[in-house]
Amino acid sequence: MRLKTVPVLACAALVLSACASAVQTRPGRTATEQLLVAHAAERAASDFKIEAAPGTRVYLDPVNFVGEWAPYAISALRQRILTSGLALAQNREAADLVVEVRMGALSIDQMQRVLGVPALTLPTGDRYSTFTVPELSLYSQTERSGVAEFSAFAYDPRTGAPAKVIRRVSGQTQMRSHKFLMVMSWGQQEVKPGDPALDVEPWWKPW
Repeated sequence: MRLKTVPVLACAALVLSACASAVQTRPGRTATEQLLVAHAAERAASDFKIEAAPGTRVYLDPVNFVGEWAPYAISALRQRILTSGLALAQNREAADLVVEVRMGALSIDQMQRVLGVPALTLPTGDRYSTFTVPELSLYSQTERSGVAEFSAFAYDPRTGAPAKVIRRVSGQTQMRSHKFLMVMSWGQQEVKPGDPALDVEPWWKPW
């Protein structure tokens, strides 16, 4: 009787153990995408310049600066103002200069080159269902880019007179990955914090 209960208990243990699974978060953006955009925003902000005397109090008006990564970019622009020797004002009334910034772009572009047949999604049946044909390629390359572009204008809050400011700044980061015969992969597959792959790539890097 005891020998018969052993297999039953073993099967029950397997079933119970198979029911447990770890819960994983699935954010809308990967860390690689976030880092690409963050570094692009910082590069754009590094070229931002206001022609004003040191100590000038600047109010950065982000009313038209909206988007998914807007808070990070605004923080980068504020840091740039401080490192330029200017001061940040908390509101218009306390400012010597108001700078209104606009977001032209702050997102990710992706391009894929395929030597062969790319992955295709095709319709099937009469109920608008689809099926996907996997990629069949000899060689493929994937390029992801973080792109940032901001524009701005500045004026005196008391007189409304315009002030000189760099009107448009931009920044970009790129990473490339390659695949041969759909098996052999090389190049940058992901970006980690502080990764030098976010530096400007040399002109001789393979396309």
